[in-house]
Amino acid sequence: MGAEELPEKIEALVDRLREKRDETLSLTDVASVTEVLIGTMRTYFRSIDTKIYRECRTLSDYIGNARKEIAALQPRDLETDRIPRAGMELDAIVQQTETATNTIMESAEAIMGADPQDVEAFQQTVQDNIMQIFEACSFQDITGQRISKVVQTLTYVEGRIHELRSLLGITDDEISAAAEDEEDVAVDEDRALLRGPSLEGEGIDQDAVDALMGGSPKTEPTSPKAAPKSPTPAANTKKAAPRKKAPAPKAAAKPAAKAAKPKAEEPPTPSGSSSKMILMLYLGN
Repeated sequence: MGAEELPEKIEALVDRLREKRDETLSLTDVASVTEVLIGTMRTYFRSIDTKIYRECRTLSDYIGNARKEIAALQPRDLETDRIPRAGMELDAIVQQTETATNTIMESAEAIMGADPQDVEAFQQTVQDNIMQIFEACSFQDITGQRISKVVQTLTYVEGRIHELRSLLGITDDEISAAAEDEEDVAVDEDRALLRGPSLEGEGIDQDAVDALMGGSPKTEPTSPKAAPKSPTPAANTKKAAPRKKAPAPKAAAKPAAKAAKPKAEEPPTPSGSSSKMILMLYLGN
């Protein structure tokens, strides 16, 4: 008998007892009713036991998998080795970067302060300090290796947390809701500003900062682009080009030709008349 048939059986027994309510029930009737109830209840509880067993088994498997994932996460290893090691690597990066920067600046100052009058000493100073600068620039290789170790640690932690999240069945919607709840929490204004330098494409644009500080607005760099719009004056010059036909001043050069006429009006006549008089006197003689 299935669990779905149990209500019908019980209802039938109740109806039978109601019919014989005024009659005296025999021990046989009571025993038969009890037997039916026990049989039906045994089937019902057996089905319940099976369902409970399945639920308990599923819950046990779930807890076992969660324990495995937490053990694989190795929180003790993260606490005692990986996370502290990553912190030490970052501290070493900061220290090496600071040391290299100081070395480069000191070498540059030594070159700038050298006396160029003493050629040999100046040349030796420049060579020595340039070599120190080259050696200081090698910090990039070591810091790159240290950063790779830190990235590996973060990648390991991220993978373990992602697997644990998948096991617990946490959805993206739940994560978004939790993030919104954290944003609603009041944050100290000073701490909100201490976010450090932003990455490329993030933060406030430098042009916006300049405009806020009273510098040149962002639209000012577009002024050179507006310069090509000046072809319109070029069109005006093309239209004005026909005006070049009006070099009437060349006509004014004619007075210069007229002015040349006085040269033609030079008094040759006096010299001619005097020569004629001399010739007549010579012939008369």
